[in-house]
Amino acid sequence: MIDDFPLILTAKHISEIMMVSKRTAYLLMESPGFPLIKVGRNKRVIGEEFVKWLEQQKNTNK
Repeated sequence: MIDDFPLILTAKHISEIMMVSKRTAYLLMESPGFPLIKVGRNKRVIGEEFVKWLEQQKNTNK
């Protein structure tokens, strides 16, 4: 599924992947430990880093 998205993800991509609102995606992106990249006022994340972060969340919530 993640292969269907570009290398650099936006909040819109995150919201589609996680099936949450765009607002919730922005809140997740501000979470401690989230691999956020800020480019000016824009927020981005590298797809591979996002997948690693998701895996860490899954392992943390066991």
